Amino acid sequence: MANIILVGAQLGDEGKGKVIDVLTERADVVVRTQGGSNAGHTVFVGPQKYVLHLIPSGILRGKTQCVIGNGVVVDPVALVREIQDLERLGVRVNGNLRISEKAHMVLPYHRELDACAEKLKGKQSIGTTRRGIGPAYADKISRTGLRMLDLLRRDWPLRLREQVRASNRLLRALGGKPVSLAPIEAEYRRAARRLRPLIVDTVQLLHDALDEGKQMLFEGAQGSYLDIDHGTYPYVTSSNTTAGGACTGSGVPPNRIDKVIGVMKAYTTRVGGGPLPTEDATIADLLHGMGREFGATTGRARRCGWFDAVVTRQAARINGIDEIAVTNLDGLDTLSEIKVCTHYALAGRRLDRVPADLDQLAACKPVYRVFPGWSKDTSTARRWNDLPRNARAYLKALAQLSGAHLAMVSVGPARDQTILP
Repeated sequence: MANIILVGAQLGDEGKGKVIDVLTERADVVVRTQGGSNAGHTVFVGPQKYVLHLIPSGILRGKTQCVIGNGVVVDPVALVREIQDLERLGVRVNGNLRISEKAHMVLPYHRELDACAEKLKGKQSIGTTRRGIGPAYADKISRTGLRMLDLLRRDWPLRLREQVRASNRLLRALGGKPVSLAPIEAEYRRAARRLRPLIVDTVQLLHDALDEGKQMLFEGAQGSYLDIDHGTYPYVTSSNTTAGGACTGSGVPPNRIDKVIGVMKAYTTRVGGGPLPTEDATIADLLHGMGREFGATTGRARRCGWFDAVVTRQAARINGIDEIAVTNLDGLDTLSEIKVCTHYALAGRRLDRVPADLDQLAACKPVYRVFPGWSKDTSTARRWNDLPRNARAYLKALAQLSGAHLAMVSVGPARDQTILP
């Protein structure tokens, strides 16, 4: 184990929660570095299912220190609910969780603004979770946001009142519903009492841990192509989901990072609007029919397509991915043939990159290489040689096409359904 950044190498929902849970067995500290409660990491421990939104997946390992970094936007009320849900399931939280005092807050007016913006866009809506994440990051960038440390200040009600007034003026102009100050203040005061002992200078905490030789895992949310700078803009999230965001979102410098692991499904999915060149009803119907590919946060059916190596190859370059973890291999067990997009065709020429112009991307035609399926259940495999030969050949091809070493294969949601080649 080393200091590792774990990122999604596709369009989110790659199965990062499961991979993080496996890796945290050897990690001392797990750090969440960006995003908010729009993320949903699903982890199974035995028969028990956990869905985590803000708290790092390492919380399910009793010995692991978990940190919500400065790059995350935190809804304090939602965080308290998540803590309570975990405690009801017997998970110890208080001693294992710390929250950056610099993390910005998501408040009810952010959710209202999010809903208004989506409604006004009509058919051009980008399909946000309406959790208020974008407006909270907008306040951060415009330097008007409230941070977790503000919850600890005596003048907190005055600061909140100013923000509610300004936001209500904007909501009225957009045709939205203004929010009431009194219930927000009361609700967030209660949350502040619960969270106060957990709000600290996490940059100092992390650097102290580094000096002590502790090993860290940086947990990314969403995927590389939802990155605000490198994703399929404007169908992106509001933060940097790529490896660089782990450093700015935690305060740990790049020279303390040893490895980047990219998580990718054995096929491709996307939630909401935006391009998906390899989208195909055949694989979508198969996976949905199996009860797979429904969002952990929204419950929405995900759009599904064949594996897109153009996407993962570019993600490997942007993130500096050293190793890949392939998840959901077992979802392909019944197929006789499996397609992989090796490059695009655009106006009669070959294209080996994802164009930034979405009109160009929409015009791209995926060029496929067809692999034979294995028609055998892989969910019981526990070693590399337990996998069918065709499954092993498929995985090797994904690694070669993506340009990184294959380090992990997941054949189901449970911890033990993991193969280390």
